[in-house]
Amino acid sequence: MKNFADRLLGAVEDRRSHVVVGLDPDYSLLPPELRTLVPSQVADADALAECFDVFLRGILGAVAGIAVAVKPQLAYFEALGSAGYGLYERIVAEAREQGFLVIADAKRGDIGSTAEAYARAHLDVVGADAVTVNPWFGTDGIEPFILRTKDDGRGLFVLVKTSNPGSAEIQDLVLAAGGSPVFEHVAGLVDTWGVGAVGECGYSSVGAVVGATHPEQAARLRVAHPTTPFLVPGFGAQGAGPSQLSGIFDAGGTGAVVNSSRAILYAYRARGGDWRAAARDEAEEMRRALWAVAHGGGES
Repeated sequence: MKNFADRLLGAVEDRRSHVVVGLDPDYSLLPPELRTLVPSQVADADALAECFDVFLRGILGAVAGIAVAVKPQLAYFEALGSAGYGLYERIVAEAREQGFLVIADAKRGDIGSTAEAYARAHLDVVGADAVTVNPWFGTDGIEPFILRTKDDGRGLFVLVKTSNPGSAEIQDLVLAAGGSPVFEHVAGLVDTWGVGAVGECGYSSVGAVVGATHPEQAARLRVAHPTTPFLVPGFGAQGAGPSQLSGIFDAGGTGAVVNSSRAILYAYRARGGDWRAAARDEAEEMRRALWAVAHGGGES
């Protein structure tokens, strides 16, 4: 399979879009017409999974041609047990069939043998294009994923500077050796892990998760790590807007994709009307805004 970074940034250029849609199915936020299919959040897991299936397939159809990737958040699927995992498998297959890249937001990390099992599960068996990983275990906890970036055209995004406020408790701690914060040290490891996985676009298939809610740190990381693609959460419902994102893109307006989940999935709550049309309008508005920021206000 072609290098993941080439596929990702190629899709950015082809669709003139940096948009990733997070797939976080939440019963309490579903459109009323779908909640009538399953009248209770404590209903049978199989029934909830079928309801979410209708919803997520509707979202995929709505944002087709706008988003470059979708990012299923595993927690929402795993909460339904085996029915939810089956839904995850079906949605990954459907999304890839529709031309989306799929980033499994699993945040996995463990010792080598377990990491190998996680990599096999999400990248080999389920067939996601990329997966998010936790770097806490160091190189041997990342290596099974790295091998797939080099041999199988897969990608991974390592948690570097996450979007939540509590990230500072650990990620901003200053190391005695060198005086840099932990997140900058991890970003340096990402560069090392990405050696050998750089595509024709000049970017590696080993990327970093960098929150839009920390624009100054994100801009600093962009300058320091010019071959690392960023997956950027925190846009929309978490509070970050287009004006905070200019520093995450490179001089050519690429190098990063930006995730939005609730703001797109449940856009009907603010926009009214059909929930699919509302999701499409929200995604298109985001696409235009990000393209303008990435290209200095240029045509979207």
